Amino acid sequence: MRRLDCKHEKLTTYIYTYACYEDERSLCALEMRSLFGEESQTSILESHVKIDPSRSPFIKERLAVIYEGQSLQNLIEQVAALQVTEETFKVYYVKTGGQAKNEETGIEYRRAIEKEIGLHINGEADLHHPKRLFGVMNINGRWVFGDYSKSESVWFRHQQKPHSYSTALNTRVARAIVNIAIPDPSGIKAIDPCCGIGTVLVEALSMGIDIVGSDRNPLILGGARENIAHFGLSGEVKLADIRNVPNQYDVAIIDLPYNLCSVISPEEQLEILQCARRIAKKVVVVTVELIDEILINAGFSIMDRAVVKKGSFTREVIVCK
Repeated sequence: MRRLDCKHEKLTTYIYTYACYEDERSLCALEMRSLFGEESQTSILESHVKIDPSRSPFIKERLAVIYEGQSLQNLIEQVAALQVTEETFKVYYVKTGGQAKNEETGIEYRRAIEKEIGLHINGEADLHHPKRLFGVMNINGRWVFGDYSKSESVWFRHQQKPHSYSTALNTRVARAIVNIAIPDPSGIKAIDPCCGIGTVLVEALSMGIDIVGSDRNPLILGGARENIAHFGLSGEVKLADIRNVPNQYDVAIIDLPYNLCSVISPEEQLEILQCARRIAKKVVVVTVELIDEILINAGFSIMDRAVVKKGSFTREVIVCK
């Protein structure tokens, strides 16, 4: 969050709309806490933290507030002062999950609001190919207007990768885990030392995060590299056991459920986690087993956690330092 340099400076308020499945609610809440330092109990979150909505698999839209009023008429009076030059615009009514389905939130009502707001903006409207999108929202009787950004489901495109296997994280969950591990990528060096087919790597690299991958299984590394290249990304993927990783990183993401295919003992889990603690300041562990005692024995403090279901089993996402 940006610090105020003087008492008169006003931070921009960003309003995010959220949607998730019931099985993902815990993961969604952990991602919120990681990105914004707080969570919302509704489908709307307000913050001074600016996040690209396409980063999250749960964020639908973002509104950067320019004006707000206690009535629609009050908002319209403020919007009339807005000058939009050298670019066309469109106004979009943003629905909120808490609104009841009645005539006041029907499509005709929403289009009427869009038109009324648009007619009071000084500029050229373009309903088909606008250069700038504005949003208007009614949040519990409070009207807000601002620049509108819609999330793109980048994770969904990544489902169509050349190589996959049944126990791998799905791309939606993997993207959320990357955000939990690396909420602010600036200056962060990350590693996925048990990268498998590269699901986490693809999501992180697509967000511009500085991350490398490694795995001790030579049979899957070709698939990981091909998955990364398939989406026009580039990243380092090495054949290496976590015990032999020499460099230091700010964050490590370790998906332990691969042990469903290759069972390892608690002693081996402890060794892996001790190695993770050696190479990274912060570690996010994904596991299908209860490993709290092992994490503590490895020297970690558990900072936060979430539960996410996939098929017939439950994963835990545990944030450690």
